[in-house]
Amino acid sequence: MSSTLTLGPRDDIGKQEVAVTSLLAMCDHAVNASCKVGGARSTSIGQQVRRMESTRKGRKPEGEGKAEPENELSEVDQLKSELSKEHDLYLRALADFDNYRRRVEREAEAAARSGKRQMILSLLDIIDSFDRALSHTTEGAAVSEGYKAIYRKLLGLLQSQGVTPFESIGESFDPAVHEAIGTVETDEYETGTVAEEIQRGYRWGGDVLRPARVRVAD
Repeated sequence: MSSTLTLGPRDDIGKQEVAVTSLLAMCDHAVNASCKVGGARSTSIGQQVRRMESTRKGRKPEGEGKAEPENELSEVDQLKSELSKEHDLYLRALADFDNYRRRVEREAEAAARSGKRQMILSLLDIIDSFDRALSHTTEGAAVSEGYKAIYRKLLGLLQSQGVTPFESIGESFDPAVHEAIGTVETDEYETGTVAEEIQRGYRWGGDVLRPARVRVAD
């Protein structure tokens, strides 16, 4: 069986497609006939023509152009890697912000404590004035009792903030809590012992707020 297909370069596109379709049908018929007679050559003519037709129309033959599993796995791994990087960046930013928040809190607490310290030191100067005034007043006088009442209120206010005085007389001289302003000769205390207290020392919590100014036995 034979057929001649003549297509001019300027023939109508619709006529070309009809002609090609007819040729495909003829090739299939020839292949089927050959399979019935010989049973061994059933593979190529119709499939080759279909491949040529699909290529001409810009389509890929069946079974071609499918995404390969390796490429799909590669894209998934890439997405997982990018997601892991973004997650790491998020955790780092979260840790940086937490460190920043803690640093700001520490700085604010330190600033507040510094301002409070200055205020308490100013109150200690008032307490010192009361100490000197009470040492020159007559015991039992009305003025003396008024001074003592105010003095006790000031001490109570300082104690409520954790500020307490500490004793120095009779204690061994300690440069961490004592400030020596001189020495004194005495038989009452051993050498190196605090013999006189000129200005009382105070602690604020576990820290020395103000060292005591003392004279040491020589």
